[in-house]
Amino acid sequence: MSYDDGWAALNLEKPARIPHTEMSAEWYHWPLVAAVTGIDVDIDSPVETREKACAAFVAAWDYDVHMTFWFEPNAYGDNWTYMGHADYAQEGRDFEHGWACPYKTVEEALALDPFERFTTIDHADLVAGFNESNELEKRFYPSIVPGTGIYQTLMSGMIAIFGWDMLLTMAGEDPDGFGEVMNRYAVWGQRYYNALAESEAEVVWVHDDMVWTEGAFLHPSWYRQYVFPNMKKLFAPLVEAGKKILFVSDGDYTEFAKDVADCGVTGFWFECFTDLKYMTETFGQTHILVGNGDCRPLTFGTKDDVRAEVERCIALGRDCPGYFMCISGHFPPNIPVENALYYYDVYNELSRR
Repeated sequence: MSYDDGWAALNLEKPARIPHTEMSAEWYHWPLVAAVTGIDVDIDSPVETREKACAAFVAAWDYDVHMTFWFEPNAYGDNWTYMGHADYAQEGRDFEHGWACPYKTVEEALALDPFERFTTIDHADLVAGFNESNELEKRFYPSIVPGTGIYQTLMSGMIAIFGWDMLLTMAGEDPDGFGEVMNRYAVWGQRYYNALAESEAEVVWVHDDMVWTEGAFLHPSWYRQYVFPNMKKLFAPLVEAGKKILFVSDGDYTEFAKDVADCGVTGFWFECFTDLKYMTETFGQTHILVGNGDCRPLTFGTKDDVRAEVERCIALGRDCPGYFMCISGHFPPNIPVENALYYYDVYNELSRR
């Protein structure tokens, strides 16, 4: 069963089958979902139909875990911008217009006090929010290990609040001042981690897009002064509560993997840009490892390319007791359905240890 294999891997017990998850295939690649489930569903279907199809796909593709997050509704009020991304969903339906940074000057941005400009609901309500998120996972995906988490840990919070232009300007003009903003944000955000520690979720996803595709976009010493000390404080209640803490970041965070491990995480989710060989050699026997599959061979390659990509990941992850196969740079809707189906066939073929 998916739950059994997933839970074994989360406990580094090396199940006979290498477990599996995907990131967003079930909610974005509707032609694939329809092909796998037989449900007549597309991007314009009613939400109830899409939810039913999504749950059926997760069961059919034998997910073992599923990444999800919860955040206090309207936490930032009007005091934030938009993280921004290229068109991702079919027909670019997820592209949003009209977002602008509410902080008009660098000085105003550097003066941000989250306790003055953001909301702070009660601890009990935060715990209830995370518990509801965890229960939704159980209801929608009863065969997998449930969990919940938070998306806006540190840098992702900064991106959401300020947008890239203001963030990079602040960091360039006054890196220590920007660091102090992050310190204050971490103090404000600690309550989320306190609530997660008290929640019923056994698996906690903590997300922070702190690097770019090619690695750090600020000097590594800045991260080690302002990011990781705060991260360690945030995660401390989760560590004490014995949660399975899965750290998530886009881009290449190879150089920071040991820093993240020192913050107390039990596992890593990472894209193809982070070095899987390094991760398996360094953490393969001590930590959960999720991902590294590259969506580009599936999107633009032949079946031979698809097979080679799965073989690469499985060969490196096979001897790691907590490894999960995942195409971890999302599973975009422009992957040809035949390549996606072949990918899953190859995974199934190779997943037995």
